[in-house]
Amino acid sequence: MKPKSAKKTSLKTKTQRARAKFLSSYYGNPIRDMKLICITGTSGKSIVAHFVHEILRAAGQHVAILASDAPIKTSVLHKFFAEAWKAGSNYCVVTAPAESLKNNVFYNLPIHVAALTDFVPAGLNSPSAPEYAEAESTLFKMNPEIVVLNEDDANYLEFSKFTGRDQTLTYGTPRSANIRIETAKLYKKGTEAHLALGSNRFVCASFLTGETIIPYMACASAIATSLHISTDVISEGIANYNPENVS
Repeated sequence: MKPKSAKKTSLKTKTQRARAKFLSSYYGNPIRDMKLICITGTSGKSIVAHFVHEILRAAGQHVAILASDAPIKTSVLHKFFAEAWKAGSNYCVVTAPAESLKNNVFYNLPIHVAALTDFVPAGLNSPSAPEYAEAESTLFKMNPEIVVLNEDDANYLEFSKFTGRDQTLTYGTPRSANIRIETAKLYKKGTEAHLALGSNRFVCASFLTGETIIPYMACASAIATSLHISTDVISEGIANYNPENVS
């Protein structure tokens, strides 16, 4: 009896991957000289990306950002890397929509941090948690150095199989979370979250309003913590993000 052969890679996938490798080579593979932070999930990607961008700026880092809830094209991504490198960036913060991951846009990139916000089905035709996890695995199978996950997500157990090569951090309300959400306050023109990193408690405040902003601040804090950024700088960076000032 012949052993089952491994699943064959489709021609479409091979073409997508070849294009990604070609564009990386065409631009001189500049991402090798920068640290790439990818944020994925069904919601909150762009907000978390902007929080992280401002935190890194507050920490004195040179950082470029490409944040969009819409799919990102391979050509756009690699051109962004080239322009970020020319501008002297040492960090790139990028959102990674599931569709772009499925289309191998991020193929063969060195991922420093991979963060997952949440899985919130948009409707009856949305993929199931296992199906979505399979799409997201395109990113997490790229052997990221650091992985950040949301313990409050209803499908956390499905996603907890994703681990970082060097470190895995979680955030949320459970006591087991590395960045723990203790309390929060909602205002007409902002949101405040009281977070804990072990015994170290700190407060983050944002111009954005709504309960969903609370875990987004926690996610950004977990990413920044993995980069060894102090809680004071984390709070400063989150407070600096005002979407009205973003062009």
